[in-house]
Amino acid sequence: METTFGDVWREVLTTQPEPEQWIIIGAAVLALAAVLLNPVWRVARNVVTIAHEGGHALVALLSGRQLTAIRLHSDTSGVTVSRGKPTGIGMILTVFAGYVASSVIGLLGIVVLMTDHITALLWLSLVVLAAMLLMIRNLYGVLSVVATGAVVFGISWFTPTEVQAAFAYLFIWFLLFAGVRPVFELQRQRIRQPSPHSDADQLARLTGLPGTLWVVVFALVNLAVTGLGVWMLLLN
Repeated sequence: METTFGDVWREVLTTQPEPEQWIIIGAAVLALAAVLLNPVWRVARNVVTIAHEGGHALVALLSGRQLTAIRLHSDTSGVTVSRGKPTGIGMILTVFAGYVASSVIGLLGIVVLMTDHITALLWLSLVVLAAMLLMIRNLYGVLSVVATGAVVFGISWFTPTEVQAAFAYLFIWFLLFAGVRPVFELQRQRIRQPSPHSDADQLARLTGLPGTLWVVVFALVNLAVTGLGVWMLLLN
């Protein structure tokens, strides 16, 4: 039978039952392992880079800046280029957004999951990835976003509800947990190879506050958001 757009739309908006608690906890354990285990982290960190640069891009647009390019690199670094006033609150918020984006997106995903709109969450992720793809300006970045989108689409289109739910919780847990480790990696990099181009050091120039203080702020925000997310899903 032919599938119409209306059928797809209804499927996306339909609520799905919350998975059993052991699946939610199991997904959390797997997500935490993906953050802590270096071989897995080296691959999974590409998703964090997408979230990081997406955070820069979104806040740049919301603050009235003109977004010109996003680049993602194979070493899991990235850069987002925007035009506008080089100082001021808009620029500060744009630079600040990157290192807190993953955890904040994870928390927002938890809010959606708590409404039981699991398929809608996956398709919303696809919409965001598609919008971001329009601004990618290098081949590796295109491949990274397309590969991530292909995985999300494949799960949402070809698998039963139970698998979608398990994947959605794994995906959101990972984004929530994965915001913390890059902050510590940032500080190690600042100690070993100081660079004026890191987000913390850019914020130091924009605000006059030490870069290390901004690293601490990144860590505190992400730890607080992660704690709130864990409480919402497991302890509430």
